[in-house]
Amino acid sequence: MHALDILGDPVRRRILELLADGERTSGAVTDVIRAEFGISQPAVSQHLRVLRDSGFASVRAEGTRRLYTVEPAPLREVDAWLDRFRRFWEQRLDALGTELARGKRARRTRAGGATTRPDRSDTDASGTDSPTERT
Repeated sequence: MHALDILGDPVRRRILELLADGERTSGAVTDVIRAEFGISQPAVSQHLRVLRDSGFASVRAEGTRRLYTVEPAPLREVDAWLDRFRRFWEQRLDALGTELARGKRARRTRAGGATTRPDRSDTDASGTDSPTERT
């Protein structure tokens, strides 16, 4: 089964989120998943088994308890696969960071009582504030 098939299921994603916070007993995982998704204990156990069999989680016995933990290797594989697509959102995130910094600078200038004109990069061809500076 492909990693994205495993992660495509919302129950399995939630289990991994729980395990990312630290090792948990199968009972603790089951309690949360049953409350959030309304599924039976055997269904939760099946999801845990899929995660274990696919390498996303491991289990160890401690007496009668079974403790599950997330395994990072398959997640690194998913990250490597996603790497080819990062360029689609990283540029937009960089642009968002620039706009946020520009807005903070404008608020500081207004709060300080200064009456400086916006620099050339903040104005359009008519010399008026750009739409981002009007907000």
